Amino acid sequence: MSRSPGPTSTVTSVDTDAELLALLTLRFTPGLGPRRTEALRRHFGTARAVLGAPPAQLREVPGLDRKSLGAIGMPGLGARAEQELQRAQSAGVQVLGRGLPGYPAALEALQDPPAILWVRGPDLPQEVVPRAVGVVGTRTASQYALMLSRQLSGDLARAGVNIVSGLARGIDSAAHQAALDAGGVSTALLGCGVDVIYPAENARLAARLTLVSEYPLGTRPATHHFPQRNRLIAALSAGSIVVEGNQKSGAMITATHALECGRTVFAVPGRAGDPLAAGPHRLLREGAVLTERAEDVLDELGWSGATAAPPDLSPEQALVYNALPPLGAALLDDVATRSGLDLSQTQLALTMLGLCGLVEEQGGRYLRR
Repeated sequence: MSRSPGPTSTVTSVDTDAELLALLTLRFTPGLGPRRTEALRRHFGTARAVLGAPPAQLREVPGLDRKSLGAIGMPGLGARAEQELQRAQSAGVQVLGRGLPGYPAALEALQDPPAILWVRGPDLPQEVVPRAVGVVGTRTASQYALMLSRQLSGDLARAGVNIVSGLARGIDSAAHQAALDAGGVSTALLGCGVDVIYPAENARLAARLTLVSEYPLGTRPATHHFPQRNRLIAALSAGSIVVEGNQKSGAMITATHALECGRTVFAVPGRAGDPLAAGPHRLLREGAVLTERAEDVLDELGWSGATAAPPDLSPEQALVYNALPPLGAALLDDVATRSGLDLSQTQLALTMLGLCGLVEEQGGRYLRR
């Protein structure tokens, strides 16, 4: 797969596979969360060195208790990591390790970036601040909020902005669908494994998205997973738009993480006295950018407008061009799914776009030129 070096890469390309296996082994080690895993990796230089370190040296790393120290190198964890990598490969899922090529630099804005990411779909952008915007809100959204979410997400997608959300009912689903309907791209952060679609009615929608999770394959959704995934929505976006939600909603958690990451918070005003407008109104009082149109977001972030397909393309070529991510590369199957065309139509359109100098193939993946 096509990958570019991450911001904290410490190993050579020759060692990448072994380092990923070691890092995944640490991910499965009881008592080691993202912060402890990273502290160990930085102390010893690589995850492989952590697994080979004697207990006396492990005790030198601050922040580790006796239980977590005793779990490092526990029998069976390496085999579990190997099985997970094999399972991911069979499922067409990328496994990305922090400090290794392909891991998104944007997550370094967090205090606790995940040690491992599972990704189903095109490569994730590598920019420190991606051309992406989070759109979040309540699952029980009003018709007004749903309409505005669709409008904002569609217009931003037409401007080449990746729409990032959480695949939940309500605002999330409306934002993802509108981005795809506009010929754009959209990324969903999950509170379960990327092979477990929740809610189940979003399976067809999910098939057209890039799915990202910090949870292993087969992980079922759990209540405490969703606040965790909200920090990833915030970090993988240049800014987050809160459309609707009360003051204790997950959308407000996303806004808090966005501020902690140094990202911009946008809020859509609602009706006075409406409990679902309480969250955005509080954010507006605290300095969030009042947002009613996509231009409010584009202007605030200093981004140019639409990056639609060039003129004079056939309808199929335009669909395929718009199905390619603005940044990064995508596999043929992913482009076909996003465009709604079959594989032969997609391949023909990509070939013609290549002859026009608009698309380039690199190692079986396609990207805009």
